[in-house]
Amino acid sequence: MARSVPPSGQSNGNPSPPAEESTVSEVELLRVQVSRKGSQVDAQWAIHPQLKQDLLPNEWQEVTDLMGKVAGIVGHRFSQILSQADSDPPSNA
Repeated sequence: MARSVPPSGQSNGNPSPPAEESTVSEVELLRVQVSRKGSQVDAQWAIHPQLKQDLLPNEWQEVTDLMGKVAGIVGHRFSQILSQADSDPPSNA
């Protein structure tokens, strides 16, 4: 946790107030979601709307290209793992 601490050497004789803890909030900037329907795997990505607005057109294109690759890689790997899990025959122990 971050704390508010006055700079050193700034004492005016008054006791300093207790340090307050700053509030930490989490914001989801990017998301990759992989879903499955039967044997079909779908990978999608999303970006926070404010982040999208803050990017220049060439930066947005770069993010789009990279996230498309990420979604493709994650979706492909997820599909591989599912096919391996589905191909294992049930055993009788």
